[in-house]
Amino acid sequence: MAGCGPGIALPPAPTDAAASEREQQAFVEALKPRREGKPVIVVLALNEGTETTDLLLPHAVLQRAGVAEVQVVAPRRGPVSLYPALRVEAEQDLAGFDRAHPAGADYVIVPAMRDDGDATVIAWLRRQADLGARVIGVCIGTVVVGRAGLLDGRRFATHWYSRKQLIERHPSATYVPHQRYVVDRGVATTTGITASVPTMLALVEAIGGPDKARAVATELGVSAWTPAHDSTPFGLDAGRMAGYLLNKAAFWRDERRRIDVQDGSDDIALAFAADAWSRSGHVSVAASAARPVRLRSGLLLMAEPVAEGTPRLPLAPALKPVQQLDRTLCEIAERYGSARRDWVMQEMEYSGAASACAV
Repeated sequence: MAGCGPGIALPPAPTDAAASEREQQAFVEALKPRREGKPVIVVLALNEGTETTDLLLPHAVLQRAGVAEVQVVAPRRGPVSLYPALRVEAEQDLAGFDRAHPAGADYVIVPAMRDDGDATVIAWLRRQADLGARVIGVCIGTVVVGRAGLLDGRRFATHWYSRKQLIERHPSATYVPHQRYVVDRGVATTTGITASVPTMLALVEAIGGPDKARAVATELGVSAWTPAHDSTPFGLDAGRMAGYLLNKAAFWRDERRRIDVQDGSDDIALAFAADAWSRSGHVSVAASAARPVRLRSGLLLMAEPVAEGTPRLPLAPALKPVQQLDRTLCEIAERYGSARRDWVMQEMEYSGAASACAV
């Protein structure tokens, strides 16, 4: 990631719930299907590094909803290394998708990528937009969307870490604070990692209707998916900057932990747990199984046996995925202190959980 949060003065967060609901409905209306039949949705990936939750959550939510044909597509078929943890298989490449769908995708979801300037990805994304695909940049995937020329002259949201960079890089674009998701003429963008929850529910509503969205929201453990969000707590002051740099140093990850997985494991709960523990700065997380496994969404997770004696990070099957995130954050606070939990919440741009923890 490049650019950072300081230097951007934000207005106070609005408190008008009705206005937020209107923004939600405008987003839903803007993303309703334009073609007959089941929409085709691509979750775009870079083989060499794509953000864990940005990829796994949209793919899993949309597969769970059953409202579209959903594919993870990368420059090459084969492994996609996720960061900060896990590895999955892309079963379709860009050229293969183009042959199968010459009219293009209906929607392309763009996660954060370790190399946000990959020429092949950017050229393909631009072609899809030219063919009429609606583009959804999740988190710092907004930077990739901008490099494809799709932010200029539009309103946008992004993870707090990239807002200054994008404002400087795209002076004709307008940054919108205090909204988890924004859409402007076929290009949608979101705030940080956990914004993919309300954004995907809004997309499910656009394609499948409010009843379908409510059913999926209940499964996830959330009651609403409006874009309401207070951006002001998220950013780097001097103290947080020092913590951020330490957190990114490799020597901090001094503990290897495993999450045991099997066929049918929940993608979303796994993504939240692996992402949050890895972002604590103390833990390297691996998915442990005797062989690769098919997650609940059908995505192939490249799990492998982890050395005996490696401590296990448990997932709680009785918890809904967002509850699993809350539980994980509380466990991080119990082990490393509330300041470390709060930092993970900063990185994930998540405002829940803290009040639920005993620490």
